[in-house]
Amino acid sequence: MTVTVRDAEAESRFEARVDDALAGFAEYIRSDQLVVYPHTVVEPAFEGQGIGGALARAALDDARERGLAVLATCPFIKAWMLRHPEYTDLAYENRSRVSD
Repeated sequence: MTVTVRDAEAESRFEARVDDALAGFAEYIRSDQLVVYPHTVVEPAFEGQGIGGALARAALDDARERGLAVLATCPFIKAWMLRHPEYTDLAYENRSRVSD
């Protein structure tokens, strides 16, 4: 099984394909300083085959190449980052100095 992941910019998501079949996707909202990953889907037929991890790695590698901070509101991407500490430096940190 060969998994390919590409940035489908028109749809604002990374898509994972196996033999041209859509196996899953990770949606994003991207600005010039930040990328938000709100939702990841792996098709049931492809669950447990590393599709989610391939999507997470491709999405986070892209953020690193672009110099973007990552706000992972998707529970899968957030958990994946925690299990792969080499990506935790990408995590967005609120730098606001406002206090109540």
